[in-house]
Amino acid sequence: MNIEIIPVNKTQRSVLRQLTELYFYDFSEFTEDNVNEHGFYDYSFLDLYWLDPKRLPFFIKVDGNFAGFALVSSSFCCYTTNKEAHNIDEFFVMRKYRRMNIGNFAAKYIFDLFKGEWEVKIRHDNKPALTFWKKVINEYTNGDYTYHSEPIPNQWEIGIGYTFNTLL
Repeated sequence: MNIEIIPVNKTQRSVLRQLTELYFYDFSEFTEDNVNEHGFYDYSFLDLYWLDPKRLPFFIKVDGNFAGFALVSSSFCCYTTNKEAHNIDEFFVMRKYRRMNIGNFAAKYIFDLFKGEWEVKIRHDNKPALTFWKKVINEYTNGDYTYHSEPIPNQWEIGIGYTFNTLL
């Protein structure tokens, strides 16, 4: 199995948009979001990944096939005072590719790409994501991370987070 993490260029925006639709469909279990009048969830921040240099989109591919994506930024952190810390904004592996260590590989690859302080936020009711990120971050940092169990008022009330440093 060949896993690739590749930057998404602007000409591939429509592919990423379609994958975000699958992601938000899966995620609607937790958010109770509905599709709009055109039948889309329509991720409103998508264009920012080509307009804001602090945001970077990546495809996750397996054997040349699209398997998911990761949206990374260095401008939207809650649990760290370092406003340049890296953050996983959105992370998605299609159901077909789950439980095959593809997400594990992709997350660690991205952590390696951007050395420094990291923050990962997870909805407290998304049990699969809580399990996934705890395992990945614990393995990646050898247990050297901080777990934030209290949501940040007026910023991200429904989640928990992890902070860690990839330079250690």
